[in-house]
Amino acid sequence: METIVRNQGQIRYAEAYISDMPSLKNIFLQSQNSSKLNPDFGVPFLLVKKGNDVLGFASLILKGSGKISFKIYENSHLSDSEKKNFSLCAERYFNQNNSGNFRSTEQLKSSISKMVSWLNAG
Repeated sequence: METIVRNQGQIRYAEAYISDMPSLKNIFLQSQNSSKLNPDFGVPFLLVKKGNDVLGFASLILKGSGKISFKIYENSHLSDSEKKNFSLCAERYFNQNNSGNFRSTEQLKSSISKMVSWLNAG
């Protein structure tokens, strides 16, 4: 996967990698006020950083209707305009990507299950 970095002042957007998962897990758990991941965590695909700090991420999810979508989780350090810009960037990335997790509900369902199980075990 190629890294996408877009600068917006100090804000950077980049693809999510395995090494980012501890930070993303913490953001999710804090936003859900939970101690354990659930399928709503999804499969992260894009993150927003300020300096070296991850402030939020976009994650592939399955809606109740079985449709693939994405959800953004963030901590409280993003301004409204930064949130809006990240959401627009994530939407563009989501619409342009045709890999399996972005288009196959069965593959995404399996990937979410494996991701959540792996992160909850560690």
